[in-house]
Amino acid sequence: QVQLVESGGGLVQAGDSLRLSCAASGRTFRSWTMGWFRQAPGKEREFVGGISWLGDMPVYVDSVKGRFTISRDNAKNTVYLQMNSLKPEDTAVYYCAASTSIGTANYDYWGQGTQVTVSA
Repeated sequence: QVQLVESGGGLVQAGDSLRLSCAASGRTFRSWTMGWFRQAPGKEREFVGGISWLGDMPVYVDSVKGRFTISRDNAKNTVYLQMNSLKPEDTAVYYCAASTSIGTANYDYWGQGTQVTVSA
């Protein structure tokens, strides 16, 4: 059984930083592609970024490039989303997701989400 638990959300001011964590259960975490998504009120869920099982060359949506960084620690079964220079438009519920089919980005497990609120 795969479980993903996000943490680290909160209320911050514009320009501040936050680091989200996603702790995963599962013996084969190191082989999963991991992604971060977000959903703002009244909007569809959008892809924020993802990182392969190798941990190299993460990809990001244009709106967060240069501000957000995804990393993973396979020894801790954890993936991180470092968010710098936060903007009010980053306000959303942030979800981590796992693609457990090796070499794919077909996300089949999701966390419960953590709220990030950025005030102007």
